[in-house]
Amino acid sequence: MSDNDILSEAAAARSVTMKREVLTSGQAVRYEMSIIQGNQTRWYDICVDVDRDDDGSPCGIIGTSFDITDQKRREETLKTLLRELSHRSKNLLAIIQSLASQTARHSLTVPEFLVRFRGRIQSLSYSQDIVTDADWRGADLESLVTTQVERYAPDGMDQIEFRPLGVYLSPTASLHVGLALHELAVNAASYGSLSVPGGKVFIGADVEDIGDEAVLVIVWQERGGPRVRPERDARFGTSTLERIVPNAVGGTARLEYLPEGIRYMLTIPEAQFEVMTPPPSAS
Repeated sequence: MSDNDILSEAAAARSVTMKREVLTSGQAVRYEMSIIQGNQTRWYDICVDVDRDDDGSPCGIIGTSFDITDQKRREETLKTLLRELSHRSKNLLAIIQSLASQTARHSLTVPEFLVRFRGRIQSLSYSQDIVTDADWRGADLESLVTTQVERYAPDGMDQIEFRPLGVYLSPTASLHVGLALHELAVNAASYGSLSVPGGKVFIGADVEDIGDEAVLVIVWQERGGPRVRPERDARFGTSTLERIVPNAVGGTARLEYLPEGIRYMLTIPEAQFEVMTPPPSAS
């Protein structure tokens, strides 16, 4: 059989060219070649050398080929992962840059800026850990609530009334929802319901149908805290809650200063979350 019997026209032409080069130069050559077999592409590492007779004269060609398809697939997977990592790193740097700008704009002193900025970076770090542990799939909402809110409540989750909902947020939504929960928890611990004994925070989540699309609605409601003043504190992360977070996830947000406590509602479109499949019930 000749090269044309088993290879495509282009691959056969390349193989013949390599063999002629070996015969002309007397030096071995090594190259990679892809061959389509059915619906799959297989890769081979090919080495071609001159075969010589007893007196050293060229009498033919010796070729060896190794199937390196699995290696090539691993390389492609690694390249894809590196591209994804680069993309996510750039997104994270953009978020940090935005946070630095917003924090500086509403901080009166450098020490105040440092405290608030460090807290926000730490919040990103906590959310990123959850996303990484889930193989970049995202983060479940319950883990975000526990990680971002519990440490600001003096009595832990006893002060948090959370109605769990089995949803996974996308990596982008995970980081930004984590930031929103951080801002709300810090404010509640400083001025709101988590700053006094007996104060409570209710966190609800539900999937609703709006038009032809399912959306995730997250509600934060404080109760039992100091009476809320209608005036807004510019240093409270209102820009993060009302603009940065909803814009990042492609949703909407509403922040209300009710007398009984702050109420925040965030709507997240279907593209940014998925409902977790519940485990089968025992028979």
